[in-house]
Amino acid sequence: SYTIGDGRKVAITFISQENDTKIIETFEAESSNPIEMQKAGFQAILDNFKKYSEISK
Repeated sequence: SYTIGDGRKVAITFISQENDTKIIETFEAESSNPIEMQKAGFQAILDNFKKYSEISK
């Protein structure tokens, strides 16, 4: 887990599932932007990580 610059916490859990790894990211939402926008931002990071890790195999 880590802390974002504004003090919010983010936790990341890796779960092994046969030939795959499931990544669960939990974050403290902020009040400036809608929660769906924040979820989309974190999901975009995970999607890019997935693309990178699949290319790097």
